[in-house]
Amino acid sequence: MTELPSYATLLLERRGRCLTITMNRPEVLNAFASEMHGEMIAALAFAGSDPDSDVIVLTGAGRAFSAGGDLEQMERVIAEPGLFEAEAANAKRLIFTLLDIEKPLVARINGPAVGLGATLALFCDVSFAAESARIGDPHVSIGLVAGDGGAVIWPQLLGFARAKEYLMTGEILTAARATEIGLVNHAVPDAELDARVEAFCDRLLAGATEAIRWTKVTMNLELKRIAHALMDPGLAYEALSVRSEAHKRLVGELREKIARKSKK
Repeated sequence: MTELPSYATLLLERRGRCLTITMNRPEVLNAFASEMHGEMIAALAFAGSDPDSDVIVLTGAGRAFSAGGDLEQMERVIAEPGLFEAEAANAKRLIFTLLDIEKPLVARINGPAVGLGATLALFCDVSFAAESARIGDPHVSIGLVAGDGGAVIWPQLLGFARAKEYLMTGEILTAARATEIGLVNHAVPDAELDARVEAFCDRLLAGATEAIRWTKVTMNLELKRIAHALMDPGLAYEALSVRSEAHKRLVGELREKIARKSKK
């Protein structure tokens, strides 16, 4: 059996022919900084070619799936906007790595999935969310364009009218509401999340592997076409918003809000 790679910010484990990738920065709600961004791309690439697995599960450690962007990383990019170029390259690589995987990819949304965390979950093929989970893309709430994948996937799942509403307001949705409108597949009681995900993965594993994979590949052709059209301009607009005064102000306000909470 192929040895699983080890990462500083991710955990990989197998259950039979099911491979689980767990984002493992629970102290910051599995927020993405540069290291985890790069490691996620590498882990997904490994998972896609791993000869000892046929289904991939993506989840988070602790009480969150992923809170999205790391605040300290945002502050570094504000101080040195040129750093965003590497982030943009990684964002594009991450989306196309997700879309290139032929194996079924299942999101186990155990807690908040926000910003890039929501994007990761929504680019999975099937999603299960704990009823206590929340999901949304609040890029605009910190003065950023949702250019790292949100503008690609939300309209495909919701249609343009609803996607525009949620991406332009940054509203965070309950799992029940997200399921009702088709953003995620299933909202389940927290205590049943593991069993429901495992049962679905087992169903896929008992199916015709090649037929399942190639059905996914066929459907992803259209998503790839859309992603190729939107990722570069979306990231270019996000790069402009990184340099905006609104972004600097809103990140500063978020830092102050967090500091006030920590003093209570």
